[in-house]
Amino acid sequence: MPLRGTENVHEQAGRQCLLILDGRALDRECLGSALEDHELGMAVVAMGSIEEWRVKKASAPPLAAILFNIGGRKVTDHDIADEIRHISSEFKSVPVVILADTEDLAQILAALECGARGYIPTSVAIDVCVEAINLAAAGGIFVPASSVLSMRHLIDSGNCDTRPLTGMFTLRQAEVAQALRRGKANKIIAYELNLRESTVKVHIRNIMKKLKATNRTEVAYKVNDLFADGAVAEE
Repeated sequence: MPLRGTENVHEQAGRQCLLILDGRALDRECLGSALEDHELGMAVVAMGSIEEWRVKKASAPPLAAILFNIGGRKVTDHDIADEIRHISSEFKSVPVVILADTEDLAQILAALECGARGYIPTSVAIDVCVEAINLAAAGGIFVPASSVLSMRHLIDSGNCDTRPLTGMFTLRQAEVAQALRRGKANKIIAYELNLRESTVKVHIRNIMKKLKATNRTEVAYKVNDLFADGAVAEE
């Protein structure tokens, strides 16, 4: 895979480069062209895998950053998480930035936990993408503003909503109980808490046992009572 753009290897010598990793040839070539056209400030190398980079790296400038485009796949998928960890571990001094189709907070946090130094949703403009890559290359960490606002909401709701439940339930059970209180279906709870539906059902059974409830309606009623009383239950 040649370097992107019209410069040859000698002209690009001395510059650092961005490595785009994407198994889809058209996507990576288009992204590479777009980044170069928007004055990224570094050379761009677009390849399908780390294995391809190992073969070609002798003819490329030193890496400034790696942009790993996972598209519609999820960071929480075992294979993707392992690949991010592997790349982050192999290129310890090079920031890895994830480009993905979702802005889901759980995916963003999972990417950072795997070693990524940034997360760019494909909903942002190319100018924002350029700034995010340069921020990561300079030692910063980029996450979309929407995720920061979501995190603040979760912190606020966690401080207020689950406090009356924390004496009786684990944190995860408290989150499920709160969702039941709001009348949410198991599939919605599983999606919002990034759990399997079967795991949600296990939590509900344990919650029912602790509350001595016979159904989810009774759970919602008793949880509402906890909030009305402002009491903190004990195990």
